[in-house]
Order: sequence, then structure tokens, then C-alpha cells
Amino acid sequence: MKLTILGCHSATPRTNTNPTSQVLEIKNHTFLIDCGEGTQVELRRNKVKFVRIKHIFISHLHGDHYFGLVGLISTFRLLTREADLHIYAPKGLKDIITLQMKLSESWTNYKLIFHELTSHTSELIFEDDKVEVYTIPLDHHIYTNGFLFKEKKGERKLDMNAVLNADIDIAYYRKLKQGFDVEDNNGNLVKNDTVTKPPNKPKSYAYCSDTAYNEALIPVIKDADILYHESTFLEKNEKLTIPTKHSTAKQAASIAKQANVKTLILGHYSTRYNDLNLFKEEASEIFEHVELAKDGKTFEF
Repeated sequence: MKLTILGCHSATPRTNTNPTSQVLEIKNHTFLIDCGEGTQVELRRNKVKFVRIKHIFISHLHGDHYFGLVGLISTFRLLTREADLHIYAPKGLKDIITLQMKLSESWTNYKLIFHELTSHTSELIFEDDKVEVYTIPLDHHIYTNGFLFKEKKGERKLDMNAVLNADIDIAYYRKLKQGFDVEDNNGNLVKNDTVTKPPNKPKSYAYCSDTAYNEALIPVIKDADILYHESTFLEKNEKLTIPTKHSTAKQAASIAKQANVKTLILGHYSTRYNDLNLFKEEASEIFEHVELAKDGKTFEF
């Protein structure tokens, strides 16, 4: 699982900072999470292949999280994209994008599929044989979701030395990977756990951007491997979290600790701060494993 931060600052883009956008590579998928202004430039800068993006997840309809989307959709059209593009977003984004395409007479030559989100409880919004994606309801000024990406449990691994010594026909290898006991070439039953190894533990990534301190999300993200949680403010400006419905670094750390996640990544910094290390210092007083998001930074886990 690989996470690439394309942008991690709040509000407006600046010369050296970009609004929110990330790419999560998981089980042969390349998921784009939020699409702030300038996202397609950062995709190119980070050498992310446009053709691999087939699913885009938009947390909410504040501009710093989706203003780059119509430009990216247009670029896909100019590049003669053919593959379907799925967009998971709050109800209303379809109307916004459709109106822009209508007035500019620039309809896509590929299928654009909107999955409109309205639920205020966590729900499964994407699933295939390897990955599940759930919404994480957040507490912000407008309807907002985070997203929980979870690998499904994989197949068992063959211990080839044990398999060969047990004289098992190759026709049964598939059954072994699926966890079944099988017969050897002499008709004797071979227990699965004697010739296979457990699969790798499934990994999970929780993305929580633009939210006030909200303990209600803890059960949804419990035991996640990685939590990205917004930390717009430092503790000295905690009073600003009430009217803006954002969080501090310490509040993000408190959520991480209560949810028992392995690693916390801070982001969505207000541009009022010049020293981002202060965010890590404050969060580390509450939670040990803290990382700072940075434009262009990657995390592999």
C-alpha cells in the first residue's frame, strides 16, 4: 500500500503549497482522494499515470477539495480517455460538473459515473474481490465524509517444500490457497495448515479531512494501520476550531490514540503557520507515532 501526498494545505494554493489531494495505491488500484486546485499538475510531477485513475473520492464540496476536478476530467477527455471514471462524492457535484461541461460544450468521450453520497452513517461504497471502501461521516459545516480503505483477507500461501514433500497434485494448489484440506497422490488427507502459510494481514487506511473533533468516528476507524487526520490549527489557536469546524494537532492525536491506529499522519495545515514541526511536537505529546504530510511525500506501509 502506497500513499502519495499531492497537496496537504487548507484554503488556497500558494507558490509552494497545494490544497488537498492524495493518491492511494492499493491492491492494483490507483485511487484519487480529493482533487484540490492544481491536482493534475501534481499528478504529473509525481509521475502518477492518469490512465490508472478509475475511481475518485471527494470528501465534500468546499473548493479546496474539488476545484481541480473539472480540469482533470477535461484533460482526460483531451487525452482521448476511453475507460469509465467513477466519482464518489456528495450529492450536488454531479450537477456542478454537468453544468460546466454543458456550458462549455465539452462532454466527455468516456463514461462518467457519479455515485452520490447522502448517508450520515458509515456505508460501503466500493467493493471488489480485494478492496472495500467505506465512508467515515465527519463533522464540518457542510455534508462531509472521510473514507476508509480496507484490504480484504488474501489467500493462503503455499509452502512449496511442504507441498512437494506431501506429494500433492498441482491440480489441488488452488484449493490449498483457498484454505481447503486436500488428498495427496496416495489418497491420504493432507491438513491445509501443514502445507500452507497464513496470508499477509490486511491493511487499512483511514482518511479524515475537514472535521471538528469528533469521537463518533472512532469505531469506524478502529485499529487502522494509517490515519490521516486534519490538523488545521495548533493548540494556541484552538478557539478557531469552533467557528471553522476544524481540528488541532492535539485533537487529531487524541482521536488516533483512542482508535488505536498504528500511525497518524497530520495534514490540512492552515497557511498561517511557517513551522510545521510544531504540529508534530504537539501531537506527539498525546500519540507516539506521528508523521507530517508534505506535498510530494510518499508513505509505504
